[in-house]
Amino acid sequence: MQLVDLLVPAHVVAGARATSRKRLLELLSRMLDEHGNPETERAIFDALCRRERLGSTALGHGVAIPHGRTPGITRPVGAFVRLAEPLAFDAPDGQPVDLVFALVVPEMATDQHLVLLADIAQRFGDTALIAALRRAQDDAELHALLVDWHEHTAAA
Repeated sequence: MQLVDLLVPAHVVAGARATSRKRLLELLSRMLDEHGNPETERAIFDALCRRERLGSTALGHGVAIPHGRTPGITRPVGAFVRLAEPLAFDAPDGQPVDLVFALVVPEMATDQHLVLLADIAQRFGDTALIAALRRAQDDAELHALLVDWHEHTAAA
């Protein structure tokens, strides 16, 4: 599975607002629950919180990748937000986070989870992509940058 398969345009938001890490995870849980099921949304939120309790998912440079394995979903789902105001996220470099990619996978998808996380982390290791995401004008441009990343790097 590739990022384009799990990150639909409706799951990308420029200028998202959250007043705390908890509120951000709630927002992401709503976005990741594709069927509007309160039980699934709660399971996603619980999975994201459980992972954050193990240690911050912030990578540094203003990027975080909250993720988890979740019962009640049948396929991996991603969401991306660029925050209007950065949030403290216990990042290793102490910087607040403004670029957040959330990922949930079915509970038993351990290998797939790791492969997808590695791909996402590699994308966010590209300083040119990070800068482009911060300059993007709208949701559609953010989505295109994220899913077309391999094309851009191959052409460079």
